[in-house]
Amino acid sequence: MIITHHREKLINAIIYFCQETSLCNKVKLFKLLYHLDFEHFAQTGRSVTGLQYYAWPKGPVPVELQQEIEEPKPDMAEKVSFEPQYFKNGGFSLNINPKAEFDSSSFSKRELALLKEIADRYALMKADEMIDSTHLPAHPWDRVYRIEKRKNQAIPYEYAVTASADHEILQAAKEHQEMLAHYA
Repeated sequence: MIITHHREKLINAIIYFCQETSLCNKVKLFKLLYHLDFEHFAQTGRSVTGLQYYAWPKGPVPVELQQEIEEPKPDMAEKVSFEPQYFKNGGFSLNINPKAEFDSSSFSKRELALLKEIADRYALMKADEMIDSTHLPAHPWDRVYRIEKRKNQAIPYEYAVTASADHEILQAAKEHQEMLAHYA
């Protein structure tokens, strides 16, 4: 059986982004995780967290995590809290706070470097300031949502691969999926 550590990586990526960026609410977290997974896939043919993202109107959403936030599993609840913050105008934000220290042991050097790079890039931005970063023309969300008009559908990771590197990365991704299917 192959151990991917996706769950440990997901929880620790959440902790890392909460510790290393300001104003980390649910929307910002979703955008940070999206960048982590899709940028890593573009480099290696594999996501970091194993999440599947969907092309929702305001950007890519990891639906499984969206649902879990409402009722976190014990391992998540032990390490992360989700706290609503209500505003005078009637709106609210779901703030995320770590309850544990970041554990880097499940991550590769490449994954750790990418975590840092993404956290540094978006450290001071608010979620609404990051919208353009996930809605760029012809990028994965835009391709599914606007070009293909497949609203609320899964965003294929393969869309993160640029034409120049597509053959090698897509071949690596295919081989990785075949290996997982064979040994899982």
